[in-house]
Amino acid sequence: MKNQKMYEPDDKLIYIIRDNYNILQSLGSFGINLGFGDKTVREVCEDQGVDTYTFLAIVNFTINGYREYDDADRLSISTLMQYLRASHDYYLDFQLPFIRKELVSALDEKDNLARLILKLYDEYAHSIRAHMKYEEKTVFPYVNDLLDGKLTGNYDIDTYSKHHGQTDVKLRELKNIIIKYLPSDGLHNNQLSATLYDIYNNEEWLSQHAQVEDEIFIPAIRRLEAKSKQNDVSVKISNMISQNPENNEALSEREKDVIVSLVQGMTNKEIADHLCISINTVITHRRNIARKLQIHSPAGLTIYAIVNNLVDISSVKL
Repeated sequence: MKNQKMYEPDDKLIYIIRDNYNILQSLGSFGINLGFGDKTVREVCEDQGVDTYTFLAIVNFTINGYREYDDADRLSISTLMQYLRASHDYYLDFQLPFIRKELVSALDEKDNLARLILKLYDEYAHSIRAHMKYEEKTVFPYVNDLLDGKLTGNYDIDTYSKHHGQTDVKLRELKNIIIKYLPSDGLHNNQLSATLYDIYNNEEWLSQHAQVEDEIFIPAIRRLEAKSKQNDVSVKISNMISQNPENNEALSEREKDVIVSLVQGMTNKEIADHLCISINTVITHRRNIARKLQIHSPAGLTIYAIVNNLVDISSVKL
């Protein structure tokens, strides 16, 4: 159950941590170092160069789900960006490798099922890394341009929002497989239980991270766009893709068919026969798919197909 207290600038930060120790992870994302004594939130934020209003907006949202602010225009975009970038670093550089080490320690890597578990985790890690790197490569520079007063004609935050879907499908799948199907002895059972506990915490953290993006970051950027652009700031995704082929979203229906066939284990010849096209056309489609998605491996395409609902996980041979 969420703590219902609404925290204020003059509350002592140590008291907030005492009530909600989970925000310790958030402190690092804001660049707030420990050792702040009995200072208030306002004093700590001012000492460490963090916008107090934005800090409390995120803390009150993540702890209690508060979505309303007295003045949403007071939110600091630069503080939000700092928070999201540091959160990415924390998850990609620490949490993902940490969980994998736990899995390796808890599993017998000589066992085929254990190797499959690690494969599923690596596929999940690839998926979440691609998602966060997309934000860093495309979304964050776009926002920085907005802050600098530069209008970009082929992108807007709604384009990002439409494709900001769930990225934890594989994590849920991995968790359920371990619980339901993976036998273990006493020692490995304890290790697996501890690893599962951390996976559950990671799942909650990732969900919370996505909610901050959806409920605070994206609306804040929409307001920034409204100030920076004239009446119509929306740009169609197809237009964005045609002007910037480096982006990875605009697959044709036939290319999607090729991906589904590849996921099902078909060879180029089998795909050609199945879709009534030539082998050369299949090769061309595969080359275009790799260029658009920046994904070359069958496992990566499988993850893409599952996450984008091209195939059902139950139909994939693991």
